[in-house]
Amino acid sequence: MSPQRSTGLWRRAATLGLAATLGAVTMTPAASATPAPTTATATAPTSPGPTAGTRLDNVRVLRHFDRAAGQVAESIAPEPGGTVVIGMIQSRQVVRVAQDGTVRVLAIMPLPPDGGTTTPIVGTAAVTGVARSNSGAVYFLYCAGQGGLTGIWQVRRTGEPRLVVPLPADTFPNALVIDGKRNRFLVTDSADGRIWQAPLSGGAATVWSADPALAPNGFFGANGMKIHDGAVWASNSDHGTVVRIPVAKNGRSGRAEVRATQLEGIDDFDFTGRGSEILAALNQASKLVRVGADGAHETLLDAKDGMQGTTAVVVRGHRAFVTNGANLAGNDPTLMLAELNRR
Repeated sequence: MSPQRSTGLWRRAATLGLAATLGAVTMTPAASATPAPTTATATAPTSPGPTAGTRLDNVRVLRHFDRAAGQVAESIAPEPGGTVVIGMIQSRQVVRVAQDGTVRVLAIMPLPPDGGTTTPIVGTAAVTGVARSNSGAVYFLYCAGQGGLTGIWQVRRTGEPRLVVPLPADTFPNALVIDGKRNRFLVTDSADGRIWQAPLSGGAATVWSADPALAPNGFFGANGMKIHDGAVWASNSDHGTVVRIPVAKNGRSGRAEVRATQLEGIDDFDFTGRGSEILAALNQASKLVRVGADGAHETLLDAKDGMQGTTAVVVRGHRAFVTNGANLAGNDPTLMLAELNRR
């Protein structure tokens, strides 16, 4: 979820697009792009200049979205064949984007009875994380405060979503990951700085980790999340960190270790395929950065490359998908595509 340093900024953005109706929305045709405290902490200096590591080539816009209609692109779930599923924050939509940029709306979530004003942190209902199972089922997170709507939902062919796992109304579920090895969902909670777990078949959720390294510092704590190399990795927006939480043989969480720092306003991230090297979306700075195994980081894409409130990144094979929410900077939310040059 895109971190905002003040709820006032979020609410002002919400007045522009959150009140979008549940009807069809306008999609803009694609255009070409112009080029928490823990005792185990790793220092992550900013890289002074280019170093050996992954680069991005042929960066281009695959789709422009309509900011005025609340199409704030947030999360990404890749699918076989090159399509991706995206969660749209303010329009409360889940959409599929084809390789040619064509957009299809899969689901639209209703507003809760109070209009979403009791949603933690931001005071407005929002679709956040999305995920796809190996069977092809599409799931997403909805944050809505009171009203029994907050939780993990499944997209159905009828277009009517199904609640799979309810979550407490005082949570802000943000990133959604499917742990196929243990048949469970994992969900970051940015409000309380926790990671929840729940059976993939549905049912009650329990707290998997409440490590202090996940805690917020006044706003957003745990945000993005991935499973990699026998551990759950999560970003902490308030602390600008990426933490690694080992997974025990019984599936329980171990003690968190901070693996990267000085990533102010970090949102989502993903691994490049070169060990523990990652690409990270810095929402407030409108940047996509490469973070090496030693924690050092350097900017790969910024505003001159079209970054505007960068929210998420997903790597699949030799390609990287990047979303820009355009919440704090600009008014052009996009889905971008780039080729990875691993060196």
